[in-house]
Amino acid sequence: MKPAGLQGRLMVAQLLVLLVAGVALAGVAALVAPPLFHKHLAQAGMNDPHVRAHTEEAFAQALGTALIAGAVAAVLAATVASVLVIRRVAAPVGRLVAAARDITAGRYGIDVRPSGTDTDFARLEEAFATMAGRLERTERARQQLLADLAHELRTPVATLVAYVDAVEDGVLPADATSWQVMRDQLDRLGRLVTDLSVLSAVDEDALTLEREDVDPAAVVAAAAAAAAPRFANKAVKLDVHSGRDLPVLSLDRHRIEQILANLFDNALRHTPEGGTVTASARVLDRHRVRISVKDTGEGIAPERLEAIFERFHRADSARSAAGSGLGLTIARGLATAHGGTLTATSAGPGQGTRFDLDLPVP
Repeated sequence: MKPAGLQGRLMVAQLLVLLVAGVALAGVAALVAPPLFHKHLAQAGMNDPHVRAHTEEAFAQALGTALIAGAVAAVLAATVASVLVIRRVAAPVGRLVAAARDITAGRYGIDVRPSGTDTDFARLEEAFATMAGRLERTERARQQLLADLAHELRTPVATLVAYVDAVEDGVLPADATSWQVMRDQLDRLGRLVTDLSVLSAVDEDALTLEREDVDPAAVVAAAAAAAAPRFANKAVKLDVHSGRDLPVLSLDRHRIEQILANLFDNALRHTPEGGTVTASARVLDRHRVRISVKDTGEGIAPERLEAIFERFHRADSARSAAGSGLGLTIARGLATAHGGTLTATSAGPGQGTRFDLDLPVP
């Protein structure tokens, strides 16, 4: 036997409540009304036993008839009201059940609109819609990530296979040059795996930030000091300028340094020998602190400024095959996770580029 649904159980519960209320009403009326009526007859001076008996009998019949008629009317009215109320209550539950079935089947693009039944249902529907939206974003990110990963892995894997086959066939010598090429491809795969792990956490809102009170000037100085040897090797000047009395920010120091490391690497790749990269931190307004990394390098066409933040974007010189192609994507995701923004500005090719990391002041 199929168990009753929510509407059936609510209807049975309503009828049981009505039945209990009816029995209680009839019992109280039977116990209270006759003695009270008898008392009023006595107070009215009605002493004839035959008249009193007939009057009390008429009252009892009238009371019983009224109770029965009232009970029937109450049952009908309560049934109609219960059906209307139960349908209103059960309808959003039915929609949520249907939506849950869609999600179970892998259809995440559902539309769960607030029914306006009451505050509790509205909160439930809002939470369900948020969950469905997050699952949809996660699934899209997963599919896009798999497609991007397959595309990005193709080159280093093909290079490794070609070199291994060439060395085995004796076409290429097993010398330091061949090993270095293969090692470089393995390093590239390693960086790609690490970057994909961080990007996946960012895309799925699963990144955990270990916040602490941080001096932004100290973070910029530390990131610049870590990057200084690479700049010196390429003969690119690295300047650091920070304003005074910067407010203390609640940040994940490691993640902010990771953003700056990606920005420094990007600037270094696209700044020629003898160029300059300038890092600075200053108060933008009472709500934000801005950390900027500006270079005198290749620059970016204005129409490409947003595209450089896309994963694996290599449509112009703003992204180089030397990296994983995910550095700026990860940097923007980490900035967003902190409640901040990361933007790029450039006057055009050959005019250099500036990246602005705006972080909220608590």
